[in-house]
Amino acid sequence: MASQVRSGPDTALVAAARNGDQRALDALVADSLPLLYNIVGRALNGHTDVDDVVQETLIRVVRGLPGLRDLSAYRSWLVAIAVRQVRDHEQDRRSENHRTADLDTATEMPDPASDFAMVTILRLGLTDQRREVAEATRWLDNDDRALLALWWLEETGELGRADLAGALGLSPRHAAVRVQRMKEQVQTAHMVVRALQNAATCPELRSMTWDWDGIPTPLWRKRFSRHIRECPNCTPHTRGLIPLDRLLSGLPLIPIPVGFALLVQPPPIEITTVAFSPAGRAAVAAGAGVTTIAIATLVITQLMPAPPERPPAQAAPITTSAAPVVSKSPRPSPTLDRVAASIPPEQPTAASLKKGVAVWNAPNVSQALAKSQARWYYTWASHTNGITTPKNTQFIPMIRAAENVNAEALAQAKNAGPYLLSFNEPDLPAQANMTVDEALSHWPKLMKAGRILGSPGVAFGGDTPGSWLDRFMTGARARNYRVDFITLHWYGSDFRTQPAVSHLKSYLAAVYKRYGKPIWLTEYALIDFSNGTTYASSTQQAAFLTASTKMLSTLPYVHRYAWFGLPATTGKPNSGLFREDGSATESGQAFQEAQ
Repeated sequence: MASQVRSGPDTALVAAARNGDQRALDALVADSLPLLYNIVGRALNGHTDVDDVVQETLIRVVRGLPGLRDLSAYRSWLVAIAVRQVRDHEQDRRSENHRTADLDTATEMPDPASDFAMVTILRLGLTDQRREVAEATRWLDNDDRALLALWWLEETGELGRADLAGALGLSPRHAAVRVQRMKEQVQTAHMVVRALQNAATCPELRSMTWDWDGIPTPLWRKRFSRHIRECPNCTPHTRGLIPLDRLLSGLPLIPIPVGFALLVQPPPIEITTVAFSPAGRAAVAAGAGVTTIAIATLVITQLMPAPPERPPAQAAPITTSAAPVVSKSPRPSPTLDRVAASIPPEQPTAASLKKGVAVWNAPNVSQALAKSQARWYYTWASHTNGITTPKNTQFIPMIRAAENVNAEALAQAKNAGPYLLSFNEPDLPAQANMTVDEALSHWPKLMKAGRILGSPGVAFGGDTPGSWLDRFMTGARARNYRVDFITLHWYGSDFRTQPAVSHLKSYLAAVYKRYGKPIWLTEYALIDFSNGTTYASSTQQAAFLTASTKMLSTLPYVHRYAWFGLPATTGKPNSGLFREDGSATESGQAFQEAQ
């Protein structure tokens, strides 16, 4: 049941903004941004271009505002522009991919759906069926994803049915038909996700997946769903699915991320405070903050000149500790492109969020971790082991072996959550050294400690039928145990850059094809263990690190990776990133530059 529909901005405010009132336009843009960001963010599924599309939409809104005749239709008009911009962006992105990608990489371009599903599944820590629905969004076509975004906002009360219908250019009756069809597609995709999780129980479905490239598409959704509906092995797994309305009820809207600051340095200026509407102030207080006002100020100062009695407005740096401000200066504003180019995100991009490192204690290790620009790290323990966690870096706990499955370690892991790494190389005697049955016997305790739980991190054979990981995953499915992502290690014995990158990429693709789950690569480097331990040279490691991180950023199913490792022992061959004196190795410099 949809909640009460939020009213749009006051028509007097829209009229004042349309007629050139700078302060009214400030307030109107701030009031519109939470809605706009949720439309674009949901429709593009958290893709890194969301902010660009939001900004372009606002530019078009401000440019078109003087021609808006029906002031009461402002919200519907805003939504319609946003939907058109999303469609244009998707069309441009597909054209660019086809134009620039070679045949080998064209099918492995980052999928916006993967980004959004990761955000929804991992950041919100959803329950099982909500997690499955988030995964199901990957199987929708672009139009249904955009419609799902609008319908979701209708359910939260941010939009009315008239707004939704107006954005689609349909009558309310036809819009209702479209919404119903979209919900049916989501339900079908949910059924496919559930069946694929239990593919081990159906030989025919499993054989179908060998021809599938692992990328969710509407075509494969249709193929799998036809089989599932007629299969006595698969049908039982699809029973008891909760309706979409109930699953999404109560989920929060996407917060507008704090992260853009205008880096414009004008001469000394006089500062005036912009008056915001209550809704605009609420948006800032709720976290819209810098992004909201930076984009609003950027658009306003470029496209809507101030009233004649005031000089042209120019943006001043914005902070979240005070009211949003706009400066007055007789100098003309910089061009939109130049200002936009000077807005670096304070938060990492989706690609850089992947970048992590394995850390153990060594001299100056905390300082080295801060210099590395890693976005996450682990210590093979449920605690940081005395290492200082830098700002914008996340510690991920691990239950390393059977001996660590105790109340203290599990409590530490739970408090450090939501992610949890599990048994480290259980397939090696020198590491966790566990049988599959032993690992499964401890798994219920790990499920309670980690809301988002990774498989045991095997040393090798992740893609091999009958391997340690394969037997573990089969046992977990049979017991209905939760495994949220696959953890892998990989070490390359071929020290040539391109063959090594190709080998790693093939291994990851094979593992994803086998299990269809996100992958965390928690140890990797160029080390040959076939005859003792042989390391690649510093130059070879650095070249491979640079090439491999670029490759990993294109694989939507690889959610995290961690280089092995942070410390480097001076004077000895290794793959470390920072020496004991805190200086970066060649690999460390390459890691710092990796995006």
